[in-house]
Amino acid sequence: MTPVEWKISDRPVPYDEAVALMEERVAAITAGGAGELVWLLEHPPLYTAGTSADPSDLIDADALPVFRSGRGGQYTYHGPGQRIAYLMLDLNRRGRDLRAFVCALENWLIASLAAFDVTGERREGRVGVWVVDAGGRDLKIAALGLRVRRWVTMHGVSLNVAPELDHYQGIVPCGIREHGITSLAALGVDATMAEVDAVLKRAFDEIVATPTD
Repeated sequence: MTPVEWKISDRPVPYDEAVALMEERVAAITAGGAGELVWLLEHPPLYTAGTSADPSDLIDADALPVFRSGRGGQYTYHGPGQRIAYLMLDLNRRGRDLRAFVCALENWLIASLAAFDVTGERREGRVGVWVVDAGGRDLKIAALGLRVRRWVTMHGVSLNVAPELDHYQGIVPCGIREHGITSLAALGVDATMAEVDAVLKRAFDEIVATPTD
């Protein structure tokens, strides 16, 4: 059984460059010419629009570059200080159960947050991982957005470590107007990206379903 490969980029990766690499890798996985990959990276500041994006949720179209994305979901922000994990994984080897896979990804993020003494939670009807701050506000700290092609995944998850939260003001993140966005830094957690990466890797190995073949 070939283990999942991990790739970490040490510079912000342009969005179109990342999508091209994902497309290439997913095609190779589907053809049997490459193994699974988890790619950890950051992007320059930008907005992406998922397949369900409502144009009215783009509040300031001139604030940052906007990219159309093939992933599920609505508008979101990516930028430095946010750890993105792009997942090129073969669900043919993982049970072909997308709902269970999304649940495993949420558990992965919740376990990773727990390593920093942050309680992450699910919310009914809201994809992603949420926390309650000291003022009792319900805030989103991690997002999920996947695309699946012939049961091979692309895109993935994002965890706010210490991004510029003001950049979210140009959109309605994930179409949710009544709740805000937070980060580990905003919650008082001083974590380096290397520390976050180590926690993500350990929790992934423990939680995300291993291939069955």
